[in-house]
Amino acid sequence: MGGSGGLGVRREPGANETVDVRAALSRLRRDSGLPVAFGGLRAGAGCYRINELAGTETAVLRGLDIVRGNGLGGKAVALSRPLAVTDYSASSVISHEYDAAVAAEGLRSVLAVPVIVRRRVRGVLYGALRRPVRLGDRPLSAAVDVARELEQTLLLQDEATRLLSLSPQPPAADPSRWEEVREAHGELRGLAQRVGDPLLRQQLLTACGRLATASSPRPGTDAAAPALAPRELDVLTCVASGATNTEAAERLGLRPETVKSYLRSAMRKLGAHTRLQAVIAARRVGVLP
Repeated sequence: MGGSGGLGVRREPGANETVDVRAALSRLRRDSGLPVAFGGLRAGAGCYRINELAGTETAVLRGLDIVRGNGLGGKAVALSRPLAVTDYSASSVISHEYDAAVAAEGLRSVLAVPVIVRRRVRGVLYGALRRPVRLGDRPLSAAVDVARELEQTLLLQDEATRLLSLSPQPPAADPSRWEEVREAHGELRGLAQRVGDPLLRQQLLTACGRLATASSPRPGTDAAAPALAPRELDVLTCVASGATNTEAAERLGLRPETVKSYLRSAMRKLGAHTRLQAVIAARRVGVLP
């Protein structure tokens, strides 16, 4: 919360990130019992912009910047740990660059939790009361849990973005590049099962399709892709990586008998009699890279 001069190029959060922060604040209010929550993600070097509010009475906090080390949130960022104060404006353990904004919203007891992804602070979440009360373990623990959930979501999105950026058509003369594509395909399908956002999940599955069609037959061949169910393709992806039925079951959260059933069904559709034949056939028709 404060000025924005001299902080360098800013990075505005993407649409998915904005939705994720908004959902985190809703959970923070619900689980902590605190009526006010706000926060945002990194917007520049050493700067975190508050772009989402929940339970506030004014818009004074929206768009304000948290500078590393300043105020409660800035100190939580600098120390990479949660902090709380009983009376914000009277606290002797934080600096007071942002007292005017806090007072304008009428906040007194405030907690701040950094959001840390791959050992770097990615954002900060706040919960607050309008009266000076010592915040106990429950609201702080709830806020920390919410921050950890947001961290996992952002980590998944980062990994998805990395995998989506991989070229779907490596040089055919370089077998090691094909292996990279096949590994990326398997990772993407695994990530898709863990992502709660349906739009992001569909983007991941679409990327899987792009990677798979990189090895599709040349024009003029008569190979046709059978209609494999998503779980049949998941199982084939695991088999292609060398996983046993038991290992595939653990990866996919299924029973080994269920994996075996999906594999049999996929083999029948592909006209294959062995696991290896099924993988080869799936690659030939472009459903696996």
